[in-house]
Amino acid sequence: MGMGHMGKMMKQVQKMQADMAKLQEELGQKTVSATVGGGVVEVVANGKQEVVSIKISPDAVDPDDVEMLEDLVLAAVNEALRQAQEMAANEMSKITGNLKIPGLF
Repeated sequence: MGMGHMGKMMKQVQKMQADMAKLQEELGQKTVSATVGGGVVEVVANGKQEVVSIKISPDAVDPDDVEMLEDLVLAAVNEALRQAQEMAANEMSKITGNLKIPGLF
């Protein structure tokens, strides 16, 4: 493996790292939303897998059955995070071209 090849590879890696950094920023702007219980609970998450908002319809609030609401919120949060992860992975594979780079993800 000659030095020229090595240098070219380093350039590609550096470009990929720059693209990744930019992507991380963009993923913070992109959101997915998950609704459960026929829309009574909606959770929005961004591409960094952060929950950015939770909306709960007054219809979902039953003081006698708080557990059901907790389950709905939990389900919505997990679904939103799953979608966010999928979105991030899809965007990521556009950059890496499906290269599996250890330690990146």
